[in-house]
Order: sequence, then C-alpha cells, then structure tokens
Amino acid sequence: MKRRLWLVCAAAVLASGCASMDRGPVDIAATAAASPDLTILSKAIQVAGLTDTLKGPGPFTVFAPNDAAFRALPKGTLDKLLADPAALRQVLTYHVVPGKVMAADVKTGPVKSVQGAPLALSRAGTFVTVEDGAVVKGDIQATNGVIHVIDSVLLPPLKK
Repeated sequence: MKRRLWLVCAAAVLASGCASMDRGPVDIAATAAASPDLTILSKAIQVAGLTDTLKGPGPFTVFAPNDAAFRALPKGTLDKLLADPAALRQVLTYHVVPGKVMAADVKTGPVKSVQGAPLALSRAGTFVTVEDGAVVKGDIQATNGVIHVIDSVLLPPLKK
C-alpha cells in the first residue's frame, strides 16, 4: 500500500513538473496569478489596471506581498484600496523597481520604485529586506523579470 501511494505521488510530481516545463516561463502577471500565495496581489493587479504592464517587456523586479501580508493590513485598508484603483496603482507600483534584480544582486541602500518614491533595500548574506518587509521566497523567474515574495504590504506616501 505504501509503495503504491509513493508511486502515485511520484507520478503526480513528475507529471506536474513536465506540465510546467511544457508551458515554459511566463510573464510576471501570469506567474503571480498562478501562485496560491499571491491571489490577493493578482486580483489587485487586475483592479489597478496593471495586468498589461506586468505582461509587457520589462524587465521588472516585483516585491510581491503574499496573501498573509494583505490580510495583516489594518481592517478596511485593503477594501479602501480595491475601491480606489488610482491609489491601489500607486501602492502596487511602489513594490516594483525597473530592471531584473536577483536576490544575490541586491545592494543595501535606496532604489527608486516605479511609483517614484525610494525603497530601502538591504541584504545581509542571503537575507533580503525591502523597507520593513522580508523576502520570504526570492528569485521567482518570469520572462519579463523576477518576483520576490515579501511578508508585508509597503504603503508609500500617496500622490494626489
């Protein structure tokens, strides 16, 4: 029984690996949409009208808040952002920097976000932070850049 279960599990793992190889790499928007930890971000990307941008040529580096980060926002914050696509666009573009920056290439110091405000990046060995957020899963490759999943939502000063 254990052997049969092991064989079924091994076949499933191999099949899922082969299926993902058949698809090949995809863009940032599709990569986020396919991740079970980035469902809220994926919805926010759509509401903010950033899907086409994140499918574009890039390259981009996205510091992507996971679902737990969005759920940790103060009560009502996410709903307010989802109801205001312009403000949501500013918040999401604050999580993006131009170029493809792998975790090993992060330099400690400020970088300009696509939103325009600076982001404070820091790296100590393999540990990377952006503002108050820690990278919990880094270097997720996409055809037009890279995603680093972070454990907090970064809230920039909003422009009028």
